[in-house]
Amino acid sequence: MNTLAQQHDCLLLDLDGTVFRGHEPTPGAVETLASLESRILFVTNNASRSAGQVADHLSELGFSAAPEDVVTSAQSAARLLAEQLPGGAKVLIVGTDSLAAEVRDVGLEPVREWAEAPVAVVQGHNPETGWQILAEAALAIRSGALWVAANVDKTLPSERGLLPGNGSMVAALRTATDAEPQVAGKPAPVLMSDALSRGQFDTPLVIGDRLDTDIAGAVASKLPSMMVLSGVNSADDVIWATAEQRPDFLAEDLRALTAQDVDLLRIALHPGWEVGITDRGVTVTSTGADPGDALSVVRAVAAAVWSADVPRRPIVGADDAARQAVERWTLMSPRID
Repeated sequence: MNTLAQQHDCLLLDLDGTVFRGHEPTPGAVETLASLESRILFVTNNASRSAGQVADHLSELGFSAAPEDVVTSAQSAARLLAEQLPGGAKVLIVGTDSLAAEVRDVGLEPVREWAEAPVAVVQGHNPETGWQILAEAALAIRSGALWVAANVDKTLPSERGLLPGNGSMVAALRTATDAEPQVAGKPAPVLMSDALSRGQFDTPLVIGDRLDTDIAGAVASKLPSMMVLSGVNSADDVIWATAEQRPDFLAEDLRALTAQDVDLLRIALHPGWEVGITDRGVTVTSTGADPGDALSVVRAVAAAVWSADVPRRPIVGADDAARQAVERWTLMSPRID
């Protein structure tokens, strides 16, 4: 039986929260990716570093990565701008020097002040972004400049927890200008399309930790996806995900790529659990059959909830085994009487 990785000739891997958290690899990520034969492309919404810098960071953490294996939202944002602007056009940079370099590489001129008469604004994550550069960007956007955001991730995973992401800064400009940016990164399909242009792939698989970017990007691109719980979103989030943010597979981390039982990873009903849904709540009962792994109860509940198309309601375990299973993933609600 083939593993999940063996069934897909290209793995489109998110980075932050999926492959690593800050300066720490996620559990088993280094060993798992080293054992795979599928083409691995690291597809990141983070526009703060160049592909070379990302590859260097991955190498420092123990991964095998070259710049051509990295696809960044900065690259896609620069391409979006180049498709709409004449060569040499001035673009105000809200982001790092790496983002500015990507803009320069497509034949445009990066600037940092509104006084330089930019015709476009490109915005990517930069830990040093402050009021002054946001003010420059707001003036440009209000004057009619094209606005492209590398991504709209509200938060950024780190080993310390969730930090403000580029989307938080985009929100500030959206409030200040009443404008909406074009988005290059996930969930828009631009970044996925750019990644797949790196080769000829028949069976790609998207893997990520965020429903609103990674998984939504896969759905928008009509690609299968696996959600991992090593980053931002939780098991509970998956169960109540909207239709445009629902993954095909669910796993704790990247080690699932080499699991032999692919069907176990798929979000579907499971013989180990009976899931009942009423107006008052979701009730899970153990059937006594082998549950497989700890996440099987989450997959079963998600499949039932998605099929019933019901809004959020309490989840309870009807017996000790079911209660322990749902409590592990913080799904448990007060008992329904």
